[in-house]
Amino acid sequence: WAKLEAIVGNKDRIATLANDIVTHFKEREQVFEGKAMIVAMSRRIAADLYEEIVSLRPEWHSNDLDKGVLKVVMTTSSSDGPKLQKHHTTKAQRKALAQRLKDEDDPLKLVIVRDMWLTGFDAPCLNTMYIDKPMKDHNLMQAIARVNRVFKDKPGGLIVDYIGIATNLKKALGFYSESGGKGIPAETHEKAVDIMLEKLEVVRQLLHGFDYSGFFDAAVKDKLSLILRTEDFILNIEDGKSRFIKEVTLLGQAYALAKPDQATMDNAEEIAFFQAVKARLAKFETGGAGSGNGYDTVIKNIVDSAIASDQVIDIFSAAGMEKPELSILSEEFLKEIQGMKYKNVAIELLKKILNDEIKLRSKHNLTKSKSLMDMLNAAIRRYQNNLLTTAEIIEELIRIAKEINKADKRGEEMGLSEDELAFYDALETNDSAVKVLGNDQLRAIAREIADKVKKNATIDWTIKESVRARLMVIVRRILNKYGYPPDKQPAAIELVMKQAENLADVWSMA
Repeated sequence: WAKLEAIVGNKDRIATLANDIVTHFKEREQVFEGKAMIVAMSRRIAADLYEEIVSLRPEWHSNDLDKGVLKVVMTTSSSDGPKLQKHHTTKAQRKALAQRLKDEDDPLKLVIVRDMWLTGFDAPCLNTMYIDKPMKDHNLMQAIARVNRVFKDKPGGLIVDYIGIATNLKKALGFYSESGGKGIPAETHEKAVDIMLEKLEVVRQLLHGFDYSGFFDAAVKDKLSLILRTEDFILNIEDGKSRFIKEVTLLGQAYALAKPDQATMDNAEEIAFFQAVKARLAKFETGGAGSGNGYDTVIKNIVDSAIASDQVIDIFSAAGMEKPELSILSEEFLKEIQGMKYKNVAIELLKKILNDEIKLRSKHNLTKSKSLMDMLNAAIRRYQNNLLTTAEIIEELIRIAKEINKADKRGEEMGLSEDELAFYDALETNDSAVKVLGNDQLRAIAREIADKVKKNATIDWTIKESVRARLMVIVRRILNKYGYPPDKQPAAIELVMKQAENLADVWSMA
C-alpha cells in the first residue's frame, strides 16, 4: 500500500491530476450544473491535491467554513503536521459542510474525501465523482451510488476513473446483479455517446422535411423567427409536441453524460437549437412542464450561447406581431394573436394564456372559473376531434378570452364587490333559485353571506369543525331569511362553503 501511495501521491502526478479535474469540471459545468466529489487514496494526497487545485483556482479557497468552492472533509490527529491539521473537521463542522454540499445554490461545488461520505451520504445534486483510490466490491458500489441519486433532470452520475477500477467495477456489478439488483447501475462513456447520437437522429427525423440549417449563421432576430417556424411545423404533426419534448429531453440527458467527447462538440449547436425549440414548446404546457425557465439545466449554457446577443430583440416582432401596449387579454393583443403568421403557435399561445388567466381568477371566484375552464376544455376537445378548423378554434379561444374580460367587469356592473360576486355566482348556479328570487334578492343574499362569513372566519377555521359548523348554520339562516328554495339549499351551502374556503387564503393575505 505504501509503495502504491507514494506513486499515486507523486508531486508531478498530483499536479497533472489537479489540472485535469479542474478542466473537466469547468467544462462539465458549462452543460450540466451540479457538484462533484474527489476520492483520494490518503489524507496526505487529499491535502496535496487541495493545494494544487487552489493554486490553479485561488478563488475557490476560503478559510471560512461557510465560504469557498472547494473543501477537504477529513479528521486529523495531534501527530499530523500543520499541512493536514488545517483541514481537520469536527462532527459539527462536517454536518455544516454536508448541508452546504446538499444545497444546490450554495457555492461549495467540490469536496475531497478519503473515506468519509462514501457510504450513507445523500446529496442529490452531486453528479460527478473523481476516483483516485483503489476500491472494490461493496465499497465501490456504495461509493458510486453517491452520484446516482435522482435529482431534477439529472440523467445519472458520472464516474471519472484515475486509478483503474474498471475490472473491480465489473466484478461489483456482477455481485450486484447476482444479489437481485435491478436495472443497469452503470454504463460506459462510449455507450452514452452512442445513445446521444441515436437520439440526435431520432430528433432529426421528427423534423424531416423542415429546413432549419439557416439557424446557425442567422442573426438573433432571425433565429427567434426560425424557432417559431419550427414550433409551428412540430405542432402540425400528430402528437408532435409531446414526442419532440420527450426525445429532446432524452437527447439532453445523453449529451450531459457524453460530454466532453468530440461527438458532443461537433453536434453542440444543433442540440442547442433543438433545446431552444423544446424550451418554447414547454412554455405552452399548463402543468409543471412549463415551469421554471423551460430549459434543461444540462444544456442551458449552450442554448444561451446559441442565441446570445448584444442587442435588444423585439420577440413580438420576431413572431410577426405588433408589441401590445395594454393588458394580456386586451382587444389589441387578441387581434395580434389572431393575425399571427404561425397559426399552430397562435393556438398553443392562446390555450396557455387562457388557462393561466382562468387559474389566476379561480383563487377568487371558484364557480365562474370552473364555468370558464369547462368552456375552454370543451373548445379544445372539439378542435382535437377535428370538429373545428384552425381558424375556428382561434376564433373560439378569442371568444372565451372576451368572456373572461366580460366576467371581470360583472361585479362593477351589478354593484357587487369581488367577494360578493364570488358568492353570487355560487348561488346563481341553481336556475330555479334565480327564477324564484330574481337577481336583486340573490345580490342581497350574496352581500350578507360575504359580510357574515368574512366576520366569522377565523385564521384556522377551515380545519376546525366547530367553526365550519357555525358558518354553515349562519349561511342556512340567511338562505331561509330570503326564501331560498329549501330543496336546493344543501347544494348551495356546499358551494358557498367551498367558495369561502377558496377566499380564506385571499383574506389571510389581506
